[in-house]
Amino acid sequence: MTSSAPRRTVLAAALAAAAGAAAPSAQAADASRRPAAGSAAPATALTPDATARRSKSLVDYHAWTTTADWTKGHAQGTALAHGSRPGIRLAHPAGTFDYKDPHTGRTASWEYATWTSPVHRLKVPATELVASWNAHTPPGTWIAVELRGTYTDGGPTPWYVMGRWTSGDGDADIRRTSVDDQKDGKSSISTDTFAIDTPASGLRLTSYELRVTLYRKPGGPLTATVWRLGAMGSDLPDRFEVPASAPGLVGRELVVPRYSQEIHKGQYPEYDNGGEAWCSPTSSQMIVEHWGRKPTQQQLSWVNPDYADPQVCHAARYTFDYQYDGCGNWPFNAAYAATYRDLQGIVTRLSSLTDAERLIHAGIPVITSQSFLKTELDGAGYGTAGHLMTIVGFTKNGDIIANDPASPDNAAVRHIYKRRQFENIWLRTKRKNADGKVVGGSGGVCYLYFPARMSAVQRRALASVGVY
Repeated sequence: MTSSAPRRTVLAAALAAAAGAAAPSAQAADASRRPAAGSAAPATALTPDATARRSKSLVDYHAWTTTADWTKGHAQGTALAHGSRPGIRLAHPAGTFDYKDPHTGRTASWEYATWTSPVHRLKVPATELVASWNAHTPPGTWIAVELRGTYTDGGPTPWYVMGRWTSGDGDADIRRTSVDDQKDGKSSISTDTFAIDTPASGLRLTSYELRVTLYRKPGGPLTATVWRLGAMGSDLPDRFEVPASAPGLVGRELVVPRYSQEIHKGQYPEYDNGGEAWCSPTSSQMIVEHWGRKPTQQQLSWVNPDYADPQVCHAARYTFDYQYDGCGNWPFNAAYAATYRDLQGIVTRLSSLTDAERLIHAGIPVITSQSFLKTELDGAGYGTAGHLMTIVGFTKNGDIIANDPASPDNAAVRHIYKRRQFENIWLRTKRKNADGKVVGGSGGVCYLYFPARMSAVQRRALASVGVY
């Protein structure tokens, strides 16, 4: 579940040292990869409902998805891609770019075009931001997503690379990758997350714009198409505990396939040391199939026929971040889900289990990111520095029904976890590890995958958590 921790931990420790803060321990993988920002503890006297309302104001997810959205941006060589899912495509190259792939050593020339979003002013100045995108990238095409923001002191950030991404990994493709060592003395990028280096200073990001660059082989007939481009900004307070939410829309369980990552131990170790670390892609694959999508037999032909659930191996391969050297890059998982027909994927934060209840009630599962000691989640049987699992329902008394891929086999994947325990380990931003050191928590990070054509109920549920 956390085999990729050292890479991200080294960066987090360096940033903490630069900020004069205590460095987090080496336990920062898929869920608690970096401390959530902020310094003020939440007021314990607030009611759960009041806290939920306040927390919602601390998260701002915004995306560009419609024809009107795309026409408002600044295009250099891109054009509208019409259809049921409007987007942008490369129409006329704005230039060429020589890119040396750090993971293959190959240098190639690419035609490119760009689209830059309007400036989005955050509802609340943010200490963290995670971009996510949905795109189609035929062989020999790829995209790069970048962020530029403005600080509360009026200064700009550099253009930060939030990901270089393609769905494939063939000879004609680059290797999808995050980009390390991006910083300006005020903020930095940790794999997939923009973060203010010293939140206690009061510095925040007030606004941002996103730029997506579409690349293709010179003269090639194919083009990437981008359907969704967005980001989640947040400013969460430091909190070891969160107020409990009262059960509401409970007593529903969604039918979601159950896949264990553990049965894949030792398989394809080139992808994050094999199945033992595949919590994120295993969770993603479960939800992709919940929506009736799956890889074709041809797409799975590369997998050893002796392996069960070859689609889990497939998900691990095609979410793999060659720089992070793992499958836990949050936006790469959302982008993988969106490679399936008419499926969308985003990364955001929720404020409480009440939010999750609304989504489950509308038929939308929630992939959650959390970290905990073995003693903090009854029935799990393990502790973790970072793990992804999926909320698939709520019992009649409001406890969590989760598909937990860290289970010995598929039959054991369904778990019931105590509501209060689960809510706290998921939503907190600080915790103590087994050594008693203070480390980060995910602060309610989740993946949401949903169809491009939604029911009215699903649309309202997503809107209730700030997703449009």
